[in-house]
Amino acid sequence: MRTPLVSVVVPTYNQAEHVGACLDALWFQEYEPLEIVVVNDGATDDTARVLADYARGLAGDTASYAARYEPDTDAIARVTHARYPARGRAITFLSHGRNRGLAAALNTGIAASTGRYCTYVPSDDLCFPHMIGTLVGALEEGGADFAYADMFVHDAGGRILRRFSLPDYSFARCFEDWYLCGVAKLYRRELHDRFGLYDEALLAHDHALFQRFALGGAAFVHVPKVLMTLLAHEGDRERDIHSTDNWNRLLRESRALVLEARRAAATRGRS
Repeated sequence: MRTPLVSVVVPTYNQAEHVGACLDALWFQEYEPLEIVVVNDGATDDTARVLADYARGLAGDTASYAARYEPDTDAIARVTHARYPARGRAITFLSHGRNRGLAAALNTGIAASTGRYCTYVPSDDLCFPHMIGTLVGALEEGGADFAYADMFVHDAGGRILRRFSLPDYSFARCFEDWYLCGVAKLYRRELHDRFGLYDEALLAHDHALFQRFALGGAAFVHVPKVLMTLLAHEGDRERDIHSTDNWNRLLRESRALVLEARRAAATRGRS
């Protein structure tokens, strides 16, 4: 059976110091074939240069390792190889002329993606090497439409602050109690064909879309493994979507979505 292509959208806005590491964590995934779609959402920092340097590095950077000691010459021979193995990998760089917001960047990336499965990864977070393969396995083996996993949260120094363990799936736990399924995730690309894209009017756009998936009958599965680590948005990182005003707006939107989920569940219970 042919291994299914996975598309990963990486939206980025003013994350020049983090986006290279995020892309490395994806490029060196154990799973292939993998399609990475980077969307520069009108960044005003050094992001464009970082991405251009990254593209050049993919084409020409090399690395080497000590491979054999030669006693006759007292030399240690080294083997040189491409820094970024190209097999099973593809990357596309897209950009917005101005900042349009995270949902718009995701929609641009999804529109350009071609995989059977897709996901998005914020450009300041890191996927563990087995993340994509593990989630593909969960979808392929169980027939689910949407798989999600646990995470670490780390600080700017790389220290792990906590494990974020999510509940096994039920609509009540993952949408009626609170939104608890949408960070380390992979889902069938066809769900967008059935339920649409991210709502660009919302900050809680992923919550709204994945709840729409669930209400439409998509099957969810929890993988109780840590597959990703998220950078905490603290101190000077409380900006953009994590600024006080935007974060409060996002929470208001999520509260409304939770109440909508409860009303939907109550209606179904009466039918």
